[in-house]
Amino acid sequence: MFSIEVREEEWGTVLVLRGELDHDSVVQLDEAGRRVTAPGGGEGTVVADLAGLTFCDSSGVSALLRLYRALEARHRGLEARHRGLALAAVPPTVLRLFTLTGLDQIFPVHADVHGALAAGRDTAPGAGAPARQNGKETT
Repeated sequence: MFSIEVREEEWGTVLVLRGELDHDSVVQLDEAGRRVTAPGGGEGTVVADLAGLTFCDSSGVSALLRLYRALEARHRGLEARHRGLALAAVPPTVLRLFTLTGLDQIFPVHADVHGALAAGRDTAPGAGAPARQNGKETT
């Protein structure tokens, strides 16, 4: 069983994923992604809280990548809004999958939602701090 909760926070949007993210459940993540990338879908970083994720297959990884790409494309089109995708509280089995596939170099990974939102706030355009991804400055 999979569920997703979308919460608007002060510094961004949090997608709380619970259960198994697989071929049968990615449609729910895709729908949530369309809502957060739609006009009026909020500002700030989008954080996928994966603490409750028990399984993720290649379909789930692909859905996260689609959301990442959609947010990056939207960010390029609207410079005033910082809309990136960060991952928080990634379970060890899922983090291993991201490490093996190199996706840990694409997604900023944080210990918890608070840290991910704070990092997004600190790296938003005009915030005065350089953008950082996985502890490394990006340009």
